[in-house]
Amino acid sequence: MVGDSPTPRVRDAMITEPRALPADASARAAGEVLTPAEVRAVYVVGPAGELVGVVTRKTLVARVVATGADPAETTLRAIAEPPHYTIEAETPLDEAFRYIEEHDAERVPVVEAGRLVGVVSRAVLKRRLAEDEEPPEES
Repeated sequence: MVGDSPTPRVRDAMITEPRALPADASARAAGEVLTPAEVRAVYVVGPAGELVGVVTRKTLVARVVATGADPAETTLRAIAEPPHYTIEAETPLDEAFRYIEEHDAERVPVVEAGRLVGVVSRAVLKRRLAEDEEPPEES
């Protein structure tokens, strides 16, 4: 029967193992993770897995290279930018897609009680929502 399936949630569409490093890891470690072109960000987490911030290539250039800081001695806690947005894992997919569209974000960290549990992208949400649409009824 149509409509009996549970509402798909962000947890059903997220990447469950985002690239994350502990807050006390070095900027050099983040640079190594960010080396492949397809990696756009490293999430920074505290001791209990709580999301502390985000480090991108731009962050490394602005806060380490441009300032002359030692990448081996600079911790991610010192340079991480707070995440602009987060989405709870139990958020319905359609609501998450509207949120991402409204904020013009490509990827958003997924949290559960403040802990980083995944990352979800606009492209994946769009694809999942298209797959979940019911086909039009024939007359």
